[in-house]
Amino acid sequence: MHRAADPILRPSDEVAEALATGAPVVALESTIISHGLPQPRNLEVARELEDIVRAAGAVPATIAVLDGVAHVGLNDVELERIATESDLRKLSQRDLPVAAALKASGATTVSATSFLAARAGIRIFATGGLGGVHRGWSQAQDESADLDTLARTRITIVCAGVKSILDVPATLQRLETRGVTVAGYRTDTFPGFYLHSSGEPIDWRIESADEAAAIMRGQDAFGGQESALIVANPIPVDKQLDPALHDRVLSEALAAADREGVTGQKITPFLLGYLVDGTGGASLEANLAAVRGNVTLAAQIALSWSRA
Repeated sequence: MHRAADPILRPSDEVAEALATGAPVVALESTIISHGLPQPRNLEVARELEDIVRAAGAVPATIAVLDGVAHVGLNDVELERIATESDLRKLSQRDLPVAAALKASGATTVSATSFLAARAGIRIFATGGLGGVHRGWSQAQDESADLDTLARTRITIVCAGVKSILDVPATLQRLETRGVTVAGYRTDTFPGFYLHSSGEPIDWRIESADEAAAIMRGQDAFGGQESALIVANPIPVDKQLDPALHDRVLSEALAAADREGVTGQKITPFLLGYLVDGTGGASLEANLAAVRGNVTLAAQIALSWSRA
């Protein structure tokens, strides 16, 4: 946990008070604000997600780095900066020391948000979908830093699975190898991000926020590896992207990326952007529906955890 005088980790007054009193807190990432949505909708969504947390009785802690300082909880002016500044970096965990040294500003990815939330003393984090093992890994060995961070960070992350552009079976195998617990929330199959199900089975199913909090207590009681708990919360069937449309456009996107030689860090934004365009924005709406559901569930888990 951070110290009050920490010069590079700054909780907002509201978050600091909540942590000091044991009140429920939910961490939120900032990349969806800066890089995931168009203006001005990005700021509207950022405020909406915080409102969902508050309505459930918890405190939101949107995380970002501003002028080299990691802010855990943003005020409205800071949220506007994340939503409107054009030169914001996208910061993974590995980038945080560089951003601090160079007084840079940036939005935090899943790995950076998980790390900073845990360091601040926050246990629950809500996001849309995780990164994972990329398709064609055997050739490029391209794997998201999210997996490594979750293997050594005690955080509970509520998500709608991993982005469907990834190799889902390989990602689940990697999570198992790294000792990261995955529990399906009222589902026996791993969610498919835009889709209700990826079709991949998962070993554990839970039915309530209380059960998630009980697993968290079990993690602490047993000790051992400081790994994460992934609560996989599927998008409702009536809000998912049409599966046939998803499969067709994703196939076209993968072919286009191969044809144009798009690789490395450029591949994810290329494929996600292709999906938005190719589905007429329907993939974006499905993403937001998933995020809203994840934030709601994360707040419920935070309340159960704080009562314990």
